[in-house]
Amino acid sequence: MKDIKTAEAFATSWNNLPGGSVYTFDQFEDWFAPLQKSDLKGKEVLELGCGNASLLVHATQWEPSNLVGIDLGESIVSANQNMSQTGFKNYRIEKADLTEYRAAEKFDVVYSIGVLHHLKNPVEGFTSAVENTKSGGAFHCWVYAKEGNGLIIWVVDPIRKVASKLPWWINKYLIATPLSFLYFLYAHFIVALGISFMPLYAYSQWICKRNFMFFRHVAFDQLVTPQTKYIDRATIERWLADNPKVDSAKTYMIFRNGNSWKFGGKVK
Repeated sequence: MKDIKTAEAFATSWNNLPGGSVYTFDQFEDWFAPLQKSDLKGKEVLELGCGNASLLVHATQWEPSNLVGIDLGESIVSANQNMSQTGFKNYRIEKADLTEYRAAEKFDVVYSIGVLHHLKNPVEGFTSAVENTKSGGAFHCWVYAKEGNGLIIWVVDPIRKVASKLPWWINKYLIATPLSFLYFLYAHFIVALGISFMPLYAYSQWICKRNFMFFRHVAFDQLVTPQTKYIDRATIERWLADNPKVDSAKTYMIFRNGNSWKFGGKVK
């Protein structure tokens, strides 16, 4: 069953942002590591769940031969607008369900950043990443972890279940804005004092490099979606082990900022 409500919810977020990428190039590199420029240069690359192309915009700097972005929502409007400003010509944005998408010609690199945990069935998104990767190619994903997110799961997620049902502007300006301000103060306080035992300390170190508007963007992203799943290490290990097309000798898992997982590998 298609995640249409989720796609529509995120489209309201992505299509109400200024033009260009919401992320810095440093953030792009951080999300993609251990992949580097050499892994994308001259390659056919697919993003599953491209939003407004905030990652694709930066991916152009790694000089792939071709970029394709898939999204189910109307964020493809802003995605096309943002990509048209990069000067990169070999790209295509398609409106499609990433869990069902199967390319006629498979890709050298397939990635999905911050998307699988919002699907009704996240493993279907993972399977799609593997299925769309050619033999010898690489897949790469990033998801919210169950580990390290206790504060979010017990405090923010109950608010999300209510806020996601409200008009987007009420959610963004009357709920996400004050909550992000409180976290903005908390994050800068614990980082400035080096209180490393506090919840979300490692993540706070990362996000404190950005301004308040980015804090609000992240908060709204958390609150706008109808569903969020927090995925533990054992689940990802099972995904990697159970898929017969994954080369078990060439997989990796990286715990990022104390509250998320990067994982990927090669296809046989």
